[in-house]
Amino acid sequence: MITIIGSGKVGGAAALFTALRKVADEILLLDVVQGLPQGEAMDLNHMLSEKGVDVGIRGSNDYSEMKGSDIVVVVAGSGRKPGMTRMDLLKINASIVKGIVENIRKFAKDSMIIPVTNPLDPMAYLTYKVSGFESNRVFGMGNMLDLSRFVQFIHESTGYSRQSIRALVIGEHGENMLPLPRYSTVGGIPLTSILSADKIEGIVQGTRQVAAKVIQLKGATVHAPGNAIATIVEAVIRDTKQVIPVATYIDGEYGYSNVSIGVPAVIGKNGVEKVIELDLNSTEKEWFKKGIESVKDGISNLEV
Repeated sequence: MITIIGSGKVGGAAALFTALRKVADEILLLDVVQGLPQGEAMDLNHMLSEKGVDVGIRGSNDYSEMKGSDIVVVVAGSGRKPGMTRMDLLKINASIVKGIVENIRKFAKDSMIIPVTNPLDPMAYLTYKVSGFESNRVFGMGNMLDLSRFVQFIHESTGYSRQSIRALVIGEHGENMLPLPRYSTVGGIPLTSILSADKIEGIVQGTRQVAAKVIQLKGATVHAPGNAIATIVEAVIRDTKQVIPVATYIDGEYGYSNVSIGVPAVIGKNGVEKVIELDLNSTEKEWFKKGIESVKDGISNLEV
């Protein structure tokens, strides 16, 4: 069973995309708002019935119903408003996430947890510390979402098929994220051989800024994060060993410790099965360091 805590737009989208991938027989939507998860489950089941997808979705306001969950996705919390940074949400969401994780520890102690609530990296750290779970069982959805945006900008700039593009984004899920053109290819050809340095810089900056633009235009990001969550869930359930950038606790990797941040990792049935350490150049190291410092600053304001 997959449990998704938070039944707003992103939680609903995560349930939809996960169900369409048919990776679980049952998806539980949990929320403190009476009626919301039940109504969302009904709506999704109606759509799945027409599609002939035999995945059951149910809604509940009772945390105890998550017993037996293989994965718990934590989406609940306040979302970004136009003009806000992800870090502006730190104190608002920390208490919400802490209470949720305490319930996960109580009712789903054998699960894996995928934090999604912003600011993602500090919330991943908070989740890891409060849960007491092994680090491989807590990995946040952040850079997987950034990656989808990076791929779209590459597609727009090259005109080549999205299927041909392989890209990577690591670091903070925020203004200091690190898109990696050197580790990105189109049909196996390095991106740096296809586009000029100026074009690539424009793509990188666009990737860092586009979430705020989407929020300004429509109020929230929904479909891309919902799909990113489903991609990670599928990698665990199907044991694909897919390399996905996730926010997880690092202890010496990349030269840093006691922090959760986005790194490429092999994702399979055991969660984070291996953190892949890339050979970063000086500029990339500086951006990664900026992200580390930002996340550590956020963590310093948490009561863990």
